[in-house]
Amino acid sequence: MHDIGASWLMITLSPTPVMVALVQTATTLPIFLLAIPAGALADIVDRRSYLIVVQLWLALIAGLLGFMTLTGITSAWSLVTLTFAMGIGSAMMMPAWAAITPELVPRNELQSAIALNSLGINAARTIGPALAGIIVSYAGTGAVFVLNALTYCLVIFTLILWQREAPISELPSERFFSALRSGFRFARHAPDLQAAIIRGFGFFLFTSASWALLPLLAKNLENGGPQTFGILVASIGAGAVIGALLLPKLREKISRDMLVALATIAYALTMFALATVEQLIFLCLAMGVSGMAWIAVLSSLQVAAQMALPNWVRSRGLAIFMAIFMGSMATGSLLWGKVAEMTSISEALMTAATGAVIAALLTWRWHIGGIEKADLTPSMHWPAPMVHDSVTHDRGPVLVTIQYAVQSDKTSEFLTMIRELSKRRRRDGAFAWGVFEHTEKPNHFIESFSVDSWLEHLRQHERVTHADRILQAELRTLLINGSEPVVTHYVAPKSTTGRGKR
Repeated sequence: MHDIGASWLMITLSPTPVMVALVQTATTLPIFLLAIPAGALADIVDRRSYLIVVQLWLALIAGLLGFMTLTGITSAWSLVTLTFAMGIGSAMMMPAWAAITPELVPRNELQSAIALNSLGINAARTIGPALAGIIVSYAGTGAVFVLNALTYCLVIFTLILWQREAPISELPSERFFSALRSGFRFARHAPDLQAAIIRGFGFFLFTSASWALLPLLAKNLENGGPQTFGILVASIGAGAVIGALLLPKLREKISRDMLVALATIAYALTMFALATVEQLIFLCLAMGVSGMAWIAVLSSLQVAAQMALPNWVRSRGLAIFMAIFMGSMATGSLLWGKVAEMTSISEALMTAATGAVIAALLTWRWHIGGIEKADLTPSMHWPAPMVHDSVTHDRGPVLVTIQYAVQSDKTSEFLTMIRELSKRRRRDGAFAWGVFEHTEKPNHFIESFSVDSWLEHLRQHERVTHADRILQAELRTLLINGSEPVVTHYVAPKSTTGRGKR
């Protein structure tokens, strides 16, 4: 509802393409800037309490904007500022909100749960814009903002009732900046997450044109107004609801990669329709198709990102995905607003549509299908390391070595597998990794990796997954019969503690 009210209010205050597009940018830019810190916070504090605080912030900002608009003191730039403040709240909320879904359903139902969540969001998107358009017509945009504030109060009440079972760990919570570093490190060494991010960037950068320019397009139609704008956005929501209902059957017939590609092409065709069609009924049909395409891409990418993330870093990983998503939306909104100002709305939409198809072709090599096969739940199969009394949590850096005696005809397979294992070591906290062959004993190898502190290594014990356990079991089959990996731990002497920390 805020998007409808803010976009239409800006048209009455400053109806230029750049200022109207700036409302979309003010909504999405904070998510690009703050989603990753928000994800780190959501992973190290209680998510329920955190969400309640964020919802209070959103309710206060929405209420303030409603009061200012009803009293007639809202200007174009105050609208952008308060929309930016709403965006800050959304940025702080989204990673935690997305991360709680796997806490509520089993992993094998996650895909359906995300689709159901999208169904609810888009059902609201169907009703909300149409309702907002009616309210704007009869009571003004201020009433929309006040009603929006009340909806946040309902969410707060629901969160208070939720009895969350927080994960249990004997280790202290990560510190904020350490959590940020580990989040970025995980993303650097998680190719499945990277694939979802790259595919998303290629889609959202270009499809943002229709979202940014739709208010102006609705205004320029014959008899266009807030109700027309609300009807068009509601058509998108209705299409998304239909798309969410069709997705399970579509996924049975085509792969997730193909679904994203076909949906991107469908969305591009709707942008061509927006650029050339002027009859409202046909535009509503086009918006319905765009809603179906949008939910197909967004749901597929969200599922891929969720499946690529274990619980300990889920908020941070999703925050990185959302930051790229919203960053590309914010950049695209400004870009296509400027293109429309320099040329025309139709030319901007057609250019964006062409770019979306090209991006779908260029990003095809990054696959997001089959990610759900990897079980990223904690296996806890590493035995607790033996230490003497002086090895405290803050000691570090830590060096871990593992000795392997490999069958002579399995060396090539071993090295391939150990390099795959290296990605997982780095993903879970290692800042350095290497593998070395013994100079006197052929086919005897030592793997080594380093972490910042003994506490960080203990966290690795909690982060190791069932997928890692399976890979390590396969690696053991390559060893000489009767031999086992020999693990040794070293910690920097107290006199040099802190040197080499990263």
